[in-house]
Amino acid sequence: MTATYRIAEELLRLDAPEQWLMLMANMAPFRVMTDDTCVPAFALEVKEQPGLDEPSAFNHFFTDNSEEDMPRLEVYQSDAQWLIRIAQTAQAPVCCRLVADKDFRHARLAVLSGQSATAVRFAIDNAVMLLFAFATAHRHTLEMHASVVVHERKAYLFLGHSGTGKSTHARQWLALYHWAYLLNDDNPVLRIDDDGQLWVYGTPWSGKTPCYRNERVRVAALVQLEQAPHNEVLPLAPSQRYAYMLSSCSGLKIVHEAMDGIHDTISRIVLHTPMAKLRCLPDKPSAQCCYDYFNSPANH
Repeated sequence: MTATYRIAEELLRLDAPEQWLMLMANMAPFRVMTDDTCVPAFALEVKEQPGLDEPSAFNHFFTDNSEEDMPRLEVYQSDAQWLIRIAQTAQAPVCCRLVADKDFRHARLAVLSGQSATAVRFAIDNAVMLLFAFATAHRHTLEMHASVVVHERKAYLFLGHSGTGKSTHARQWLALYHWAYLLNDDNPVLRIDDDGQLWVYGTPWSGKTPCYRNERVRVAALVQLEQAPHNEVLPLAPSQRYAYMLSSCSGLKIVHEAMDGIHDTISRIVLHTPMAKLRCLPDKPSAQCCYDYFNSPANH
């Protein structure tokens, strides 16, 4: 069964067993009806496979297993293809195998037979998320590791490594500003439109918080979070802004073509979007401090 989805203005096509597509409730808000003339950013075919071949025909590129409770990605390449083996945690066995062409436009995902519904959803979710980041990097999109709150029709993105308190700070905004709402709690997408405006989009990927809003909101500010014994906002130099943005976005940054797109998008964002560091406590005054800083005429 084939289904088409639109995420951050990009179409993607997913061909998988119907019972597996039914598992992807997080993607349902993004499903669209299209005809065969619409060209997707990428297409993914998903099948069950009794065994996963060893990557003997590929060269090892790198392995990302930096956090024990996060997925492990083993990335390999050949002259014409990429291979990514994915495990649910750093020490878990590989549960699926993603093979894509060099530009990530066409890919196949083999899911190991006998996996639970949770594991199947994990495999498809991660494959689509990776392909989106890699295939659209040259289109002025950035897949971010951030939590996003919308207040007064403006979006505030909270950046930081795992454990920094992004979700906690977002909850302070929701508690303080009763009309505020959460757009995404883990993997929103930034996109610069043809007029140079920066928007943030909800996605099917929101970490442990089920928040799958198919909408876009104009970005008001980017906030780098840091835990501290008091609340204060510190301005950032352009080089600091760039470094924080680069560390917070997904993509094959050591591939020249992808890095060129990421560099161009980040450069445009840091020069034209308010950004600062918030050193804070996990309390409501931290949200007030952040809001006041970015809405002060002195900081525009």
